[in-house]
This record gives sequence, C-alpha cells and structure tokens, in this order.
Amino acid sequence: MKESLKKIKVVMMDVDGVLTDGLIIVDAHGVETKNFDVQDGFGIVFLHKCGIRTAIISARESGVVAHRAKDLKIDKVCVGVYPKLGAYDTCLEEFKVQDEEVCFIGDDVADLAVMRRCGFAVAPANAVFEVKRLADYVTRKSGGRGAVRETVELILKAKGLWSPQLYEH
Repeated sequence: MKESLKKIKVVMMDVDGVLTDGLIIVDAHGVETKNFDVQDGFGIVFLHKCGIRTAIISARESGVVAHRAKDLKIDKVCVGVYPKLGAYDTCLEEFKVQDEEVCFIGDDVADLAVMRRCGFAVAPANAVFEVKRLADYVTRKSGGRGAVRETVELILKAKGLWSPQLYEH
C-alpha cells in the first residue's frame, strides 16, 4: 500500500458522501445546503502545500459545491458528469499524470469505473458494499466526517511529507 501511495500526484474525489455527509438539505425556497468537514478542508490545503493537485468529479451540479471548491482552491471541478470516466480522463490529460498517480475517493456505484482505473481507490466508512469491496483502503471516518482528511494524512505520511505543523509554514 505504501508504494502505491508514494506515487500519488493527484487526489480526485466525489462530493456527496465523500466531502459531505451525503445529506442534501433543500429549504422551501429550493436553496440547497450541504455539510462539509473543516478538517477535510484543511487536508486539501495540506495537499496543495505539498504539491499534490486536487479534483472533484460529481454527477450532481450544485452551487454549494462550486462555492466550496473555489474556497478550497480545488484545481479542477467537474460537476454534472455521468458517467465519470470522461471527466477522469480529462483530468489525467490536464494534470499530465497516469492512472497509478491518482487517488480517487468514492462512495457509491457511480464511482466504481473510476476506482477500477485509478492507482489508489479509497472508500469512506459510509460507502456502499460494492465500493468498499473494490477499494484499496476503507477509511475509519465517514464522508463529511473526516474521510478525506484521513486519506490525506495516509498519503502524506507514506510520502514522508506529513507534519502536524504543515499549516504553520
């Protein structure tokens, strides 16, 4: 596992159930909200500080996701895409990386095709059975509750880049 993690140059992730807890809250005016975890956000900041690129690939379009992605300076945002492999291939070309240099975090069957291709597939604890079975690593944390941060620390530790003071520099 450590050798695969050392190769990672890009972390791609789904949104609902990965960056969020999977709940989509819509008020009476049709305004959508989602729950994001601040530690996951800092994890993404840590990736960028270590030169690792990031991407979101989601089947759903959402203004909330666009806002959060901009806030976190996600390198590539692909929303409203299904199947996801086309967006995945576009990211590979733009980032000039190969499958083995990509970690993908997904939680549902829409993510399986990308997870089969990427170098290191991660499933949050709340993922469906088929995704957990395919994953190279299943996090202890659930989506929207630290799964992304757990994955970030796993990658950075394998690369010898993890430091609790990472954000101070």
